[in-house]
Amino acid sequence: MSRASKLTLLGTTLFAGATVVFVHFQQKAEQAAMHEGVLRDIEQQRIKRERQADFDMQRALEAEYKREQSVRESTSSPSDGIGSAAAGR
Repeated sequence: MSRASKLTLLGTTLFAGATVVFVHFQQKAEQAAMHEGVLRDIEQQRIKRERQADFDMQRALEAEYKREQSVRESTSSPSDGIGSAAAGR
């Protein structure tokens, strides 16, 4: 083989090897990034479930308090006794 053909073979072999190594590390980096994204999504779903559970608990407490307490509408007329005690002072 001539010197030029040996250098060409060496150059193409090195280029092919470097390409394989580059693709390998690129795939590993993408896999790690996707794994981080999955972990982030799982954490966001966990937080969302916690917030929904808190909201549901607050709704249940509100319903319980409304059952136990008498709640009047704020649009009621002043003649029903609310303002009469303050007027008599």
